[in-house]
Amino acid sequence: MSTVTDPIADFLARVRNGARARQPEMLIPYSKIKAEIARILKEEGYISDYSVDMSGAHPRIKVINKLVDRSSAIVGLRRVSRPGLRRYVGADEIPRVLGGMGLAILSTSRGILSGREARKQKIGGELLAYVW
Repeated sequence: MSTVTDPIADFLARVRNGARARQPEMLIPYSKIKAEIARILKEEGYISDYSVDMSGAHPRIKVINKLVDRSSAIVGLRRVSRPGLRRYVGADEIPRVLGGMGLAILSTSRGILSGREARKQKIGGELLAYVW
């Protein structure tokens, strides 16, 4: 079994590939941070649902893709902060993705938050990804 150096980038790549291939569901290896990112994607309406399957030797997250007119609600995903170059932003520096039409995902001291929620709580953190 190979080790993944950036599990968040692996999660985003699997979701991006599944969305482009119009897969109805994707299975992704489980971690707490991946489950929180899936929760944010569900709250913001980019995926229909997700569930954590703890049965079996390796727990997995089942992400159900939101298909609208035979195309995915997710057009693009981009990893911003990566292990080689971390990117941190303050509460007043949180970027608006596509003029507010997209989503920024942040890791803050209060957990994984969307950019909108972090701005509302006036808290900054590590800028994990952009979704549009």
